[in-house]
Amino acid sequence: MSTQSAKPIRRITVPAITSRKGSDPIVSLTSYHAHTAAIVDKFADFILVGDSLGMVMHGMETTVGVPLDLMIMHGRAVVRGTRRALIVVDMPFGSYEESPQIAFRNAARIMKETGCGAVKLEGGARMAETIRFLTERGIPVMAHIGLTPQSSHVMGGFKTQGRDEESWAAHQADAAAVADAGAFALVLEGMVEPLAARITAEIAIPTIGIGASVECDGQILVLEDMLGLNPTPPKFVKVYGDLLGQIERAVEQYADDVRSRSFPTEDQVYR
Repeated sequence: MSTQSAKPIRRITVPAITSRKGSDPIVSLTSYHAHTAAIVDKFADFILVGDSLGMVMHGMETTVGVPLDLMIMHGRAVVRGTRRALIVVDMPFGSYEESPQIAFRNAARIMKETGCGAVKLEGGARMAETIRFLTERGIPVMAHIGLTPQSSHVMGGFKTQGRDEESWAAHQADAAAVADAGAFALVLEGMVEPLAARITAEIAIPTIGIGASVECDGQILVLEDMLGLNPTPPKFVKVYGDLLGQIERAVEQYADDVRSRSFPTEDQVYR
């Protein structure tokens, strides 16, 4: 008697994410390694290989110094560690702003060398031409407006957007422009709740909030922030774990065991 083989796991696609607009909330987290990505893959709809890895993994003060090769290296690791989630890789600062043609060259390299399903870039109306150029040539683009970390030097730091209602029209215009240009989803970062709610209601593509309220079509957080590895997480982060404390306690116990010669024990020795 033959047994029925299990159905192969298929990756979530860009159209599947777009179709979730206004329905089931979209779950996302960042990941930068194969082993954490394998865990997140079980629960997330898409995983972002964010340029935040420059700060989280490499101790940079901002994301501005992250090179393209570093994004590709971490993107490969995440793709290798996953089977189910859509993988989106950030385009780092300087890799897409100069021209649509250069943006295409770098985006194509990211997709070819990592195997990811989409790229993300920051900027609203000013990047609409580039987004259209990429999407017309087969590269799915997730857009990102509001608090855009790559522009932190211009913004004067990581400041909440939309505090002044007079600024709302510009953010709404940015959202409309990237949606019209073909972006399949839009990250809203560090944005006041009523503005995020208005943008979500106005555009036809899903909004993904990070510090932009429950009104968005989905949510994303930096994995290390929500796991408690960041001692000073942003206000918008809900901390779901205490990995920093657990790791410190484990390392302290290991150091004590080594110094007291109680490690290794008979169980860890080859005879």
